[in-house]
Amino acid sequence: MAHSDGRRNFMATTLQSVGLAALGGMLWSGYTDSVKASPLVLRPPGALSEKDFLRACIKCGLCAEACVNRETNRDTQTGEQREGTLKMAKGGDSLLIGTPYFVPLEVPCYMCEDIPCVPVCPSGALDMPSLLNEKKELDINKASMGLAVVHKESCISFWGIQCDACYRACPLLDSAITIEYQKNERTGKHAYLLPIVHDDACTGCGLCEKACVTEKPAIFVLPNAVAKGKVGDHYVKGWDAKDQERVGNAKAIHTQTERSEKSPSDYLNMEVEY
Repeated sequence: MAHSDGRRNFMATTLQSVGLAALGGMLWSGYTDSVKASPLVLRPPGALSEKDFLRACIKCGLCAEACVNRETNRDTQTGEQREGTLKMAKGGDSLLIGTPYFVPLEVPCYMCEDIPCVPVCPSGALDMPSLLNEKKELDINKASMGLAVVHKESCISFWGIQCDACYRACPLLDSAITIEYQKNERTGKHAYLLPIVHDDACTGCGLCEKACVTEKPAIFVLPNAVAKGKVGDHYVKGWDAKDQERVGNAKAIHTQTERSEKSPSDYLNMEVEY
């Protein structure tokens, strides 16, 4: 009898363990699906596309450690270490736990010339070759962490108030952000000084967002996948050789209908066919 009770207890415990494991797996799967569905996250320089990054990142934290411990990350007056740019996601962050990210409004990327966070990555989630220049040297200007976007309705420069805070804060002055002068038709004697972001130069560091003077920044960095559209292969700049290369592997799409079998004279200047 005791032997029978022991077997029952063993089976009950085993089934409970299996059930809890299955429930845990389902909860973890649901969690990972939900955080992967959130595209509003900025990754370190050289990060692969979000899908590939999440596959490659082993959540070791070496990039964040290198970021906070860099020699330049000290207060110039006190000598004390400052908070690092990169954070490691934890429970409640709506990001996959253990993955690195940064929030420009809190601590932007300071565009370190040696990019200490990238060479220490052991898995290739931070792709060092993508940050090499023509001399095969690390070049932070090659980074593309995101794209700064200006909300014109809340940017006081578009009101006619002179402000160039974001322009002055940009480490790629007159390249990533330029100032465009337009006549103020309302006053007739003043000019608008409008900040214009250039996609081909903006690295997404967020220094402009941090410097913005409005209560909630009128300029902010979004991930490239969110901030940018995609023109597709069916439109091309015929005058731009580089854009011709973009569509070099494009394939023609032929649509065949009943009308395709007719000659134009069969249906032009005739009643409209529906």
